[in-house]
Amino acid sequence: MIDIHSHILPGVDDGAKNEEDSLAMAREAVSQGITTIFATPHNKNGKYENEKDAILKNVKILSELFEKENIPLSVISGQETRINGEMIEDIKDGKLLSLNSTKYLFVEFPSAHVPRYSSQMLFDIQVAGYTPIIVHPERNQELIEHPSRLYDFVKKGALTQITAASLVGKFGKNIQKFTNQLVEANLTHFIASDAHNTTTRGFCMDEAFREVKNAYGSDYFYLFMENSQLLVDNMNVNRMEPVPVKRKKFLGLF
Repeated sequence: MIDIHSHILPGVDDGAKNEEDSLAMAREAVSQGITTIFATPHNKNGKYENEKDAILKNVKILSELFEKENIPLSVISGQETRINGEMIEDIKDGKLLSLNSTKYLFVEFPSAHVPRYSSQMLFDIQVAGYTPIIVHPERNQELIEHPSRLYDFVKKGALTQITAASLVGKFGKNIQKFTNQLVEANLTHFIASDAHNTTTRGFCMDEAFREVKNAYGSDYFYLFMENSQLLVDNMNVNRMEPVPVKRKKFLGLF
C-alpha cells in the first residue's frame, strides 16, 4: 500500500515532533500494510514554510534512519502547499516540490473557504505542466456547502485526495457522509492518511480501504490502490466521469 500524504518528517510542521515520533509513525504505517509513504510537510499555510531543497535533505536523512532501524518503509518526497498567488513563480524558481518529482502537485485550500482565484490558479498550474491534486476537500466548509465548485475543478482537470480518517468517521458523521458522497460522485481519485501522529491523527488506511471494498466493491478498491502507484510512476491516473451534484443533496449534512 502507498500513502501519498503524511506529516512524518520530524520537527518541520505540526506532524512528528522528533525522530522518535517519526519512527513510531513508521512502525504504525508498516503494521497497516503501508510499504511506501510520502513525506508532505505543510508549506506557506501561514505558519510553516518548507521549501524543496530542505524537504529533499530531510527525506534522505529519514530514509537512512529507517534503514538503520530496519523499518521496511520507503520514504518519498512531497509538499503540501497552501494555495497562493505566487505558486507559478515558485514553480519556476524551484521552490515547490511535486510528488516524487512527478507532474502531480498538492494544493491545499484554507479550511473555511476557497479563494476566488483558485480556478485560475489550478488552470495556470496545469498550463505549467503539472496536475494539481486538491487535498482533503471533504473538510473544506465552502466545498461542503457548494459541492458544484469541486465538480467544476475536477471537470477542468484537477484531481482530489480524501483522507482515510474522514472516510471511517474520525472527523465526525457529517464529514464521513460527505466523503462517501464524493466517492459516489467520482469526485476523488486518491485515499491517503494525512497522518500527523499515531494517536489523534493516525493512519486509518487499512480500515478505510476495507470500507471502500465493502461499500463500493473491488473496482473502486483497486482503482484507489492503482492510482497511488500510477502517481509514483508519473503516469496518468484512472479517472471516472464526475457526476454533477446538487447542493440540496448535501444540505442534509447539517
